[in-house]
Amino acid sequence: MELIQLKANDQKISDQPAIIKLLSRMPEEVANSFTDEQLSHLLTAIGSRGWGKHKVDFRGTFKLPFYQWRFYYVLLAGKNYRELSREERRMSLFITAICSSLFIIFSATLGLLVLYLIKSALGIDLFPGFSLGIWGWFKETFL
Repeated sequence: MELIQLKANDQKISDQPAIIKLLSRMPEEVANSFTDEQLSHLLTAIGSRGWGKHKVDFRGTFKLPFYQWRFYYVLLAGKNYRELSREERRMSLFITAICSSLFIIFSATLGLLVLYLIKSALGIDLFPGFSLGIWGWFKETFL
């Protein structure tokens, strides 16, 4: 496993936020006993999260020219194993209802269109002298 670089913009490993947080939870004499190499291995171990496996996991960093900072991007997608809050459950239910309604409306409209085309192809005229013009358009375009 590759060690994390000790100097990122000339920053010591002991100045990394994750290491500072980790060492703050230990007794001072134990925290001061680590070497930079040991801290690098700790930072690597902290950074490799086995619990965060995702189907889609794109991570990276980039540096803009003539700018001293590096930027990172993260795109994650996968099954949500967390317990949803009340508002998240309500929003999920709302979005599911909207998607289901749109699917039903689309399916019903498509079904009515197919039935209308079948009726027109068989020459059935429900309202004499009235036409929606769909059958004429369909014949010109596809037949």
